[in-house]
Amino acid sequence: MLAVDAGNSKTDVAVIAPDGEVLGAARGGGFQPPTVGVTTAVDGLAEVVRRAFAEARVASVDHVSACLANADFPVEEQGLAAELRTRAWGTTVEVRNDTFAILRAGVAEPRGVAVVCGAGVNCVGMRTDGRTARFPALGRVSGDWGGGWGLAEEAMWHAARAEDGRGGPTALARTLPAHFGLDSMYALIEALHLGHIPAVRRHELTPVLFATATGGDPVARALVDRMAEEVVAMATVALTRLDLLGEETPVLLGGGVLAARHPLLDARIREALAAAAPKAVPRVVTAAPVLGAALLGLDHVGAPRDAHARVRAHYERG
Repeated sequence: MLAVDAGNSKTDVAVIAPDGEVLGAARGGGFQPPTVGVTTAVDGLAEVVRRAFAEARVASVDHVSACLANADFPVEEQGLAAELRTRAWGTTVEVRNDTFAILRAGVAEPRGVAVVCGAGVNCVGMRTDGRTARFPALGRVSGDWGGGWGLAEEAMWHAARAEDGRGGPTALARTLPAHFGLDSMYALIEALHLGHIPAVRRHELTPVLFATATGGDPVARALVDRMAEEVVAMATVALTRLDLLGEETPVLLGGGVLAARHPLLDARIREALAAAAPKAVPRVVTAAPVLGAALLGLDHVGAPRDAHARVRAHYERG
């Protein structure tokens, strides 16, 4: 079996034997079909798969389990699966959104809910009977709020208005530009606009927001609280859709923002989740997402439980 976890920033693949042994693995760059097109994006996967196949000394596999970023709708999963089939890597192909890999990596069986907060925010849930819950997760256009990128933008919005007088005071007006060695929001806005500070570095402002909140700034604290509320809202809706709200169910927290376990955010999520879904069991996922893709593949082919245990042990050993 070939397991693929392709995120926006990196790709991990592994060739898994029927007994769960990892025969070969490789890592590559990000997977962004909206930017480069489906065919070109899959071309990028091909080189990573080639290296994993070479290490495993195989030319193809029985099944491909691919968890891919930007596969936000079933129709996109179907299109990506069709493209993967043209590569003849495996006899059968199953494509899911990459959030499912994080969920499956964190649970002993395919049952639970995962909320991922990285650059954006997403949530999926699944039951052992095959039922799933998911969101489009396309940003504000699909009703989302937050994520690392969104939090940085919200922090800048409040800081800019605080400095020029359109909004109330906040320490963010000082701490955000100070991160880049600047003395004002005006200077930071100009530097970003003119490209003196690359736009990609805006994500660095999210930890500054959390530090400012920890320092007691009410505006920064309100943004952290709202992020927690969004995480809990998504998890609660997914649990409700799957009829799991009344059952003890794992709620996995993943992605850079949640995995960092910022004390204010983590505590607020657990407090709000206990009130909204008392039987939910929250925990942070630290396992490699490619493990989740591998476990989903083993689920698909009906592999024995000891095969699941073996591949999990491999990744838990690092």
